[in-house]
Amino acid sequence: MIAPPKRAMVMAAGLGTRMRPLTETTAKPLLPVAGRTLLDRALDHLADAGVDTVVVNTHWQRDRVLDVLGARTRPTIIESNEPVLLETGGGVVNALPRLGPEPFFVVNGDAFWLDGATPALARLAAAFEPQAMDALLLVHRASLLPFHVGRGDFAVDPLGVVRRPKEKEIVPYLYAGVQLVSPALFEGAPEGPFSTNLMWNRAMAAGRLHAVVHDGIWLHLSTPEDLTEAEELLRGRVSAFSYAR
Repeated sequence: MIAPPKRAMVMAAGLGTRMRPLTETTAKPLLPVAGRTLLDRALDHLADAGVDTVVVNTHWQRDRVLDVLGARTRPTIIESNEPVLLETGGGVVNALPRLGPEPFFVVNGDAFWLDGATPALARLAAAFEPQAMDALLLVHRASLLPFHVGRGDFAVDPLGVVRRPKEKEIVPYLYAGVQLVSPALFEGAPEGPFSTNLMWNRAMAAGRLHAVVHDGIWLHLSTPEDLTEAEELLRGRVSAFSYAR
């Protein structure tokens, strides 16, 4: 268990190609769900968790992303512009000097979740053990997604240790786009663009990649059809619309 992190990063630079044509003119994190942009929802969660400074990487539709960020009063936003896309891992490495030496949250700019009984970010902070972990992922049960078809991302053992699926294996959990990481996860990282999966694989091999299973609502938003299905799923749910500020 650690003190609630005061710093975080939101990944908002990507092109969102699978969400085209919607993302041809709009950055994916700026797409609305239940009346509020995905980017604002992620930042709301972080502010409510006590995070006071968030680094947001930018690239595609940068000016429009900055307009949304500039309209907020909290948390404090630091831009990390990427003239050349650095992917998920390279983007975090580029932002490390602004994130400090303590563990920090990393949230995908298109992550959508509603909290269960205890906020997901608080659950991650409560479960994080720096001596045993380089990263703690929020995962969600694939079986709870009525429209999901796939093999899953991870298996999680009773102690929360994560592994990839074996050949032809179906595993029960999907990465929910939210993690709490130590800067140690990125020690020795390559320069330039690379995926965080590279660092996760190294942490998995050392038994230092763990997960917490989300106990609220999480939606997989990859295509325009996913957005339509998400709105239909959320329609009539009081919790979803009371969250829209």
